[in-house]
Amino acid sequence: MNIDMIRAAAQRLEGHARRTPLLSSPFLDEIAGRRVLVKPECLQHTGSFKFRGGWSAVSALDPETRKRGVIAFSSGNHAQGVALAAAQHGAPAVIIMPNDAPQLKIDNTRALGAEVVLYDRPGGESREAVGDRISSERGLTLIRPYDEPQVIAGQGTTGLEIAEQARAEGVETGDVLICCGGGGLTSGIAMALEADAPGLRARPVEPEGFDDVARSLISGGIETNNRQSGSLCDAIITPSPGEITFPIMSRLCGPGLVVTEEEALRAVALAFKRLKIVVEPGGAVALAAALFHADKIEGDAVIAVCTGGNVDADLFADTITKYD
Repeated sequence: MNIDMIRAAAQRLEGHARRTPLLSSPFLDEIAGRRVLVKPECLQHTGSFKFRGGWSAVSALDPETRKRGVIAFSSGNHAQGVALAAAQHGAPAVIIMPNDAPQLKIDNTRALGAEVVLYDRPGGESREAVGDRISSERGLTLIRPYDEPQVIAGQGTTGLEIAEQARAEGVETGDVLICCGGGGLTSGIAMALEADAPGLRARPVEPEGFDDVARSLISGGIETNNRQSGSLCDAIITPSPGEITFPIMSRLCGPGLVVTEEEALRAVALAFKRLKIVVEPGGAVALAAALFHADKIEGDAVIAVCTGGNVDADLFADTITKYD
């Protein structure tokens, strides 16, 4: 895993992924007490940065392997990213999703042409076991959601954009806050920043009760969450950081940050009110940290990556009303 892979992924993604902007609002700056720049990957294809990794991984396969098809497991955003990338390459896709995933994400994944197989996450069924069985039976290539070099490379293209856009904004030092599950996006961005913007520091942000990455960075070893579900921030809930991603984060990232669900929901409302973007709770935790944990952040400016916008309509409406 290296910067050359990220640059190669960027070339393959050229003309396929959206180049998302950096957004700002003086109202958010006032709350945070510093300049806040928001990278809205919720505006990416399928509503999430996951399209970058999905396209990178599918496009890197040789034609014969790709023709046989791919398989992935995800609670929704990686599912949709891989499903769309596979469809655009004319490849079949099987997506393994937990039966407690948001119905919107299940429906969207099917609408993108993928076959969806549900598994019992609350009951302790292993998605890896289900994936191994189906992939061996059908000869499919597994695309892991974060612990996969080509997926990390695709996610890292976000960091290449941040480095270039930050320079254009005159931001050379500061923290880049990233909503973090297994660490694919965080580690990819961290590698890109190391190469192109060494004054910017990647920092993972997680929801309270699911802070395995933050605890792992403290202990120096991979820590596991006691629970695997039960958070509004479902998009970034993973058992533990990855075997590939954790060493990268350990070497390059600053301390992790943890926010409450209420802080994430307040960030959802503020993102809509001040930036006019729709962000899901898991995709808003980085913004929540920028706004409500300013004392733990360094630099005159902070960049927050909003990672996904696939939010349930009722939850979104209730959130906007509650925090108006």
